Amino acid sequence: MDYGKFKYETAQKARESRKNQQQTVVKEQKLRPKIDPHDYETKKGHVVRFLEAGSKVKVTIMFRGREQSRPELGYRLLQRLGADVADYGFVETSAKQDGRNMTMVLAPHRGAKTRAKAASDADAPAAPRTNTQAPTAPATPAPATTTPADEAPTDTPQN
Repeated sequence: MDYGKFKYETAQKARESRKNQQQTVVKEQKLRPKIDPHDYETKKGHVVRFLEAGSKVKVTIMFRGREQSRPELGYRLLQRLGADVADYGFVETSAKQDGRNMTMVLAPHRGAKTRAKAASDADAPAAPRTNTQAPTAPATPAPATTTPADEAPTDTPQN
């Protein structure tokens, strides 16, 4: 076998294997331990959107000042977030303290990216559809066919 041909074929195989690899994207969402309920819902919505897109999400709780003496608040917040997004993903790395921060990694369920892609493909043909019919006017009652002379009372004697 020719060495040049062998080298070419191995390069082709390597290129094909690189093409089929999937890059894992890790998005990050940062929170504070004393987060307002509406802000929590907003951040949770971002996490859900990332998981539906097939990305992993690293959730970081940032502690400041005296908050560092209460790590259980951050732990409870991460547990609550993990339970709230359980339909979209699972906890890949549980909550752990890392200096001033506490982190947890969430990963999407298997096939989440393909489901999201299929849903967007299904929505795409429906989007450009427009109403081409002209609006019709509401139906009005037809004018009466009788005239006032026909409706006049007949008091004349008949012979």
